[in-house]
Amino acid sequence: MSSLFHLAFNVTDLDAARRFYGGVLGCAEGRSTATWVDFDFSGHQISLHLGTPFKTERTGRVGEHLVPMPHFGLILPLADWQAMAQRLQAAGTEFILAPQLRFEGEPGEQWTMFFCDPFGNPMEIKGFRSLDAVYAT
Repeated sequence: MSSLFHLAFNVTDLDAARRFYGGVLGCAEGRSTATWVDFDFSGHQISLHLGTPFKTERTGRVGEHLVPMPHFGLILPLADWQAMAQRLQAAGTEFILAPQLRFEGEPGEQWTMFFCDPFGNPMEIKGFRSLDAVYAT
């Protein structure tokens, strides 16, 4: 990887954030203060700050479903995606879009799932057999 992505956003409880991002998602915790905490989000940095989470609306069309916009997430190798889906399901995560395969047999075939963190911040996690297919058309 030649560069890292950084995203800072608000949560309302750092202990709950640690349980979800560290415990459920398996992100390693980095630096923190009394008002924010950093996590390694599959090699990228997310910074969770105390405050009001961003406003979202279900305006993004994914197949027949409307998903929250804006949202963020990860693109993972399929085995890592499957492991994350299992951890989320075991934790009782309520999915906006349950883990599923999209574009089967087409360029860009992918597995996807949408859910929110405990503060309403929406995420999409995609899985690919090969990361070379992410931009396939």
